[in-house]
Amino acid sequence: MKTLTDLSPSEVCDAFQEMGLPSFRSGQVLQWVYENGVMDFQEMTNLSKSLREKLTAQWQLNSLREIKRNEAADGTVKFGLVLNDNNIIESVLIPMETGKRTFCISSQVGCAMGCEFCNTARMGFVRNLTPSEIVCQVLHLRRQAELNEKQAFNVVFMGMGEPLANLDNVLKAMSILTDRDGLNLSRRRITVSTCGIVNGIRRLAREPHPPRLAISLNASDDETRQKIMPITEGNPLSELLDQLRRYPLPPRERFTFEYVLIKNVNDRDKDAANLSRLLNKLRYKINLIPFNPFPGSDFLPPDPARIEAFQQILFSKNITATIRKSKGQDIQGACGQLAASVRTEKE
Repeated sequence: MKTLTDLSPSEVCDAFQEMGLPSFRSGQVLQWVYENGVMDFQEMTNLSKSLREKLTAQWQLNSLREIKRNEAADGTVKFGLVLNDNNIIESVLIPMETGKRTFCISSQVGCAMGCEFCNTARMGFVRNLTPSEIVCQVLHLRRQAELNEKQAFNVVFMGMGEPLANLDNVLKAMSILTDRDGLNLSRRRITVSTCGIVNGIRRLAREPHPPRLAISLNASDDETRQKIMPITEGNPLSELLDQLRRYPLPPRERFTFEYVLIKNVNDRDKDAANLSRLLNKLRYKINLIPFNPFPGSDFLPPDPARIEAFQQILFSKNITATIRKSKGQDIQGACGQLAASVRTEKE
């Protein structure tokens, strides 16, 4: 069966015309799905019963369903979502201090990048998510947050998987999210986080409206980075940063570099001091993220005093650096922790 949420709004219109339906019918269905969050043709009351039956027989709307949720003390909610082939992914609904919501969504089942500080890497790579499976995560989280079509939220591709390793489907999903007949989400509310695939960044830069970009950096030299991020071997820092300097960054925007601090690995004074030289001629900020432990990992976060000392060195170099308090740690929903409950469900 075909999945309607795999299609852009214009493709939905074309598909309905091929079915012999007038163009306004596609507009009605799109409004139900993306404005009202309705994922069942039978609930679309301005469609005739016969049309609802016809659409139900040929199309599915939703490509996932919730099987598990965990709520943290800070209000963060992690969702276990099962796909039609019984693979399971996780998405996280994060309440922000501003009152807005951030939706942390996945782009793959598992991940092939092998980052040593990330629990998802231990799953290995299973498969890419389809555009629908990405879009439906956003729709599900919006329903659970009880937001209407006018309430703002942010989408961050920081869940399971490497977005630039599934770039075709991620771009298609983003086109649906930002289409005025889709979710009509501003490009500035979407952030793609990558471990630094140079060819993917190069391709993303050619897009008419590229998203905000966050780079998982985690070291100031290739030797240290390769020990914890194997992707460095084919994507050295020099090439990565050269490509970022070519990226069409809008005048008032800057890159976000994510730096997971791991005790006795990348938290030395010289690591902090080298960042200023490394990131020369870029507009950026750094998010310092103390390592979030997960079962089976030998890594530890640095002591609070070491974290603050690292930040102070960055301040002395006139670098904007924030120590990010990870939300959802107590439910394994923080940065680098996703996948634990997936394995539990499959075992």
